[in-house]
Amino acid sequence: MTSQPQQSAATSSHATSNIFVIGGTGAQGIPIVSALVADKKYTVRVLSRDSTSPRAKALFELGNVSFLEGSFADEAILREGFRGCDGAFVNIDGFNTGEKTETYWAIRSYEIAIEEGIQFFVYGNLDYVLKKSGYDSRFRTGHYDGKGRVGEWILFQNQVNRDRMGAAVFTSGPYIEMVISPGTPMTPTVEDGVVTWRVPLGEGAIPHVALEDCGYYVRWLFDHPERANGMDLEVAIEHVTYANLAAAFEKVTGHPAQYIDTNLDTYWRKGPLSSRADVPAGYNADPNDKSTMSVRDNFTGFWNVWKHGIVERDYAFLDEIHHNRINTAEEWFRREDQLGRELGKGSLWERVQPENWRPDSPILKGTADRRQGKL
Repeated sequence: MTSQPQQSAATSSHATSNIFVIGGTGAQGIPIVSALVADKKYTVRVLSRDSTSPRAKALFELGNVSFLEGSFADEAILREGFRGCDGAFVNIDGFNTGEKTETYWAIRSYEIAIEEGIQFFVYGNLDYVLKKSGYDSRFRTGHYDGKGRVGEWILFQNQVNRDRMGAAVFTSGPYIEMVISPGTPMTPTVEDGVVTWRVPLGEGAIPHVALEDCGYYVRWLFDHPERANGMDLEVAIEHVTYANLAAAFEKVTGHPAQYIDTNLDTYWRKGPLSSRADVPAGYNADPNDKSTMSVRDNFTGFWNVWKHGIVERDYAFLDEIHHNRINTAEEWFRREDQLGRELGKGSLWERVQPENWRPDSPILKGTADRRQGKL
């Protein structure tokens, strides 16, 4: 559930203007940067390993966006990035780093930010699902728990540091865009003309997040530091069952769709991640390190989390702060179908056909980089 802290008078007196962003060219980062600069209230400095990439160029064209080229795994680069800024949004790609490396650099990012004079720090987080499950290792999901531990640590530090540097945690979840994208845990197939999701979800539900809404929520945190200081803002559209997902897709597109519950053994033999089941979940992680989780182990925990209802959301609170938020999978499908047509990508039905997948089809940056991005 979203935690709502006491307001801080000290934080409310500061107006953030220059924001350093780590993770700005990722799936979540792009709409967040876009929302921050939409009315030119904020300027954004984006850290990128490649400022000439198509994603970076698209951000630069928004205006009020500059780039610092380098890696977050470098203290000198972090200091250069934070210096001269008064806000920060940090979302480290755990699929690049692996759980252990992400934990270290996320903590150092917070420590360096406070030292360099950042006034408000927002951490891109995921649910600490191992803890929320009662420390049951069936639910251990490295790319979630790696962030979740750090998110709790930041909120703990904030109890002492809140008047020096305010902090908030932005907890998202599986993007609903992943249900129509190649290279994700829930990439669909088309079987005899029927769009099909074969995933090990049972009767569970996933609190899917719309990337468009991520931009709104993070902008809200920076716009309301007096209220956001110490907050863990946990977001989602709704808890989506995949029977309802398929029904919504069919209603919007007029084409048949289905959800077929699949056991884990079959999923790992034939599913969308089967070809890399036994490689490290974090592609730059050391495969010989005993702490490194494989894709299979990581996403087995991931599916168990949703199947058994480990994660909750406070939808009434989300309605309060975002009156026009996307509320259902059907609503998102309708918006995305229209947007795709306007952008020349085609209808949803056309976009899920594997023969129509394009180089810019993957929503996840790791997939777009073919899991070869530098640390």
